[in-house]
Amino acid sequence: MPNPDDDFSRAESAAEFLLSKTPVRPQIGLILGSGLGSFAEELSEAVHVPYTVIPSFPRSTAIGHAGQMVIGYVGKVPVAAMQGRVHLYEGYSAQQVAFPVRVFARMGIRTLIVTNAAGGINSEYKQGALVLVSDHINLQGHNPLVGPNDDRFGQRFPDMTQAYSKSLREIARRAAKKLSKHLAEGVYAALLGPSYETPAEIRYLRTIGADLVGMSTVPEVIAASHMGMKVLAISCVTNMAAGILDKPLSYEEVFETTERVRGDFVALLRAVIAEIAADTSRPSNA
Repeated sequence: MPNPDDDFSRAESAAEFLLSKTPVRPQIGLILGSGLGSFAEELSEAVHVPYTVIPSFPRSTAIGHAGQMVIGYVGKVPVAAMQGRVHLYEGYSAQQVAFPVRVFARMGIRTLIVTNAAGGINSEYKQGALVLVSDHINLQGHNPLVGPNDDRFGQRFPDMTQAYSKSLREIARRAAKKLSKHLAEGVYAALLGPSYETPAEIRYLRTIGADLVGMSTVPEVIAASHMGMKVLAISCVTNMAAGILDKPLSYEEVFETTERVRGDFVALLRAVIAEIAADTSRPSNA
């Protein structure tokens, strides 16, 4: 008999609850980061479910995270979009941060699009740039796979070589090209937060190969990789990291930037989702 107190059973219960609220069966899951949640308002035939009523679901306390699941359609593509996420710095464990991705998987979702607001370390980036994440460096000191492994989710030692799908990145570049937009690629360094990094820490991160820095994403991607999901991650460079420009960092700047690029962000996600759906529907020998 299943143990109702294990993560697999809790994820199964949460998935069943969400699917009971709508006839839509999502193919793609989205996690919308700081200031980027407005994309969920673009969904048609949408059902909105607050995190507070989803069984075992962590509640977002961060500024700019609405804290609800929106299930509906982007064009003709069924999706489930999280308006906001939870973070380690809110006091959640890595397992709790990764739990929504577990729920996505139990809903039958095999493709995950993760977005975040990030600080730009690479001086070639401009504020407001949208950047594909090609890899990450986990400096958070936490991993959602710590503890006994549940083989129903995945194997004990998952390979992270292709944590960020090459094929999805190619699809994203193709979608951006149709919009006459350039998408850079970079390595995302995840730190615990909630304090911003010091200039010395940014110099260190640049030295070890980081192009972007943030406080999220990595636990979710690790859990997705553990379950064999394909992941596309897009960062919005909302500010240049500490010490690059001679000015203090502020959360207000994050929201000012995400609001300014909202149109580009929405257009890109719409195009990417359409391209993913088209690519999935093509015969394998096409």
